[in-house]
Amino acid sequence: MQVTVNDEKRECSDGTSVAELLEDLGIDMRYVAVEKNRQIIPRTQFNEIKLQESDTLEVVTFVGGG
Repeated sequence: MQVTVNDEKRECSDGTSVAELLEDLGIDMRYVAVEKNRQIIPRTQFNEIKLQESDTLEVVTFVGGG
């Protein structure tokens, strides 16, 4: 199945959750915000929300410093 993550096409398995996608991308779920098809997904639902063909995701990671 194909989804778009930050304007890049990616292949993933049917039934992949948002949490599984983030893990595959090497992204720490504690420091990220995810929007799926223009809807913000609460971090508590990353394991529950399953991706579907042609979904569009924006993944934003938080960077600290100063």
